This record gives sequence, structure tokens and C-alpha cells, in this order.
Amino acid sequence: MKKVLIVGESWVKNITHIKGFDTFVTSHYEVAVKWIKEGIESGGYEVTHMPAHEAVDGFPYHMEGLKEYDCIILSDIGSNSFLLSNSTFVECNSNPDRLALLSDYVRDGGALIMVGGYMSFTGIDAKTRYGETALAEVLPVTMIDKDDRVERPAGITPVIVNSNHDVLKGIPTEWPKFLGYNKTIAREGCEVLATIGGDPFVAVGEFGKGKSAIFSSDCAPHWGPKEFTDWEYYNTLWVNMVNWLTK
Repeated sequence: MKKVLIVGESWVKNITHIKGFDTFVTSHYEVAVKWIKEGIESGGYEVTHMPAHEAVDGFPYHMEGLKEYDCIILSDIGSNSFLLSNSTFVECNSNPDRLALLSDYVRDGGALIMVGGYMSFTGIDAKTRYGETALAEVLPVTMIDKDDRVERPAGITPVIVNSNHDVLKGIPTEWPKFLGYNKTIAREGCEVLATIGGDPFVAVGEFGKGKSAIFSSDCAPHWGPKEFTDWEYYNTLWVNMVNWLTK
């Protein structure tokens, strides 16, 4: 059975409640991986989820660890979570550049997907910064150098460019609306399968022996509304994408 690793799709909320003179703080841990995880599992894959806080130290430091997986998915987790482990940031030790390692993993036959979100691509306030890392070399789009969020609260519908590609086979051209996405630029030598607002929405590319794909909106709320996560073709999309990347 082929193995897929999903990294990210988790966060902690720290909320300050102000009641007149007094304040108190509550915290809440949330995970939004269930839709994409269950979708890919429906295709017969073994899926492991590594939450964002665990990835800081738990994401593999060596190629052997990456090659345990046939496909790796980064979803809503910034580049600093890979560049600044506690060993490097707190203890000041030298460690492998894990994004350079992931780039080599793709070129050596691995499969990679980046899913959109506030901490994907360049991200909110340009904090995510993947365009300044080695991973940019193996993504099928080019990232812009400023906050790349495109907020569309009224909803925006993707436009399918190539419905015959294996990633979109069996999926109709009419899609649910999305509430936003990360703006990227089409990359020469790669293929955009669907656009949103005139920008890449689904794109794929081949790098060395491996392949990568991007989905520039959320796989879960909030940019991916209930109409998308409940869509009858939701599972088909993710299974098709992983199938194409790993075949």
C-alpha cells in the first residue's frame, strides 16, 4: 500500500477575553485534516498526518525518512517550521535544510503537493516565504514576493483549462465557489489545469524523476467552504492527484 504524509492543517488559538477590568486567556487546538485525509484514504492509500507543531522537530532530517512516503503534502504550514527546528533556533545547532532535502526528494522520484492557505506559498503578510527556499525549485508555479492572499468573500468559481488530464478526469467542469486563494504565477514548462481569478488553481509539473502539484485554495474551511468539502467529487480530486503523482 502506498503511503502519503500530510504535514500541517492544525493550529492553536490563544484568545484573550476582556470583561471590564478583568481579562483571562483561553486556548484551543484545532485540526482540519479529516476531509483531505479521508478523501485520499478512499483511494486505498495509507495516510499519516503530522500536525504543524510536531513537524518543527518531527519532519525527517534525512532522505531515508522522506522516502518512507510515496507522496508528501504540505498544507497551511510555513517554511519556518522546517527551517527553524528547536535544535537550530533554541540550541543553535547546525542541521540539514529540510526544504532542500524535500526538493531533492522530488527530483529523485518523490511526489509533492502544496495546498493553499494563510501559511502556504508566500502567505499572509508574506510570512510563509516558500519562494525564498529551495522548495521553490520543484513547484509548478512561481510565487509572488508579497502577501499573496486573494480574499473573495462573495465567492469565486474556478475555470477548468484541461479536463482531460488525469488529475481532473471524471470531475465536471462546474465547481463550487471558493472564498479565497493564494495568488501565484504560471511556471514555464509546467501545466495549469485550472485557473481561479485568472491565476493558477490546479497546476502540475515534472522535476527530474519526480512530480509536484499545487492546489491554490484550501482543502478545508475557511477558503474551502462546506459546498466544496461536501462535494461529491471532493474525494475524486485528491485521489486523482495522488494517483497521477505516484504512478
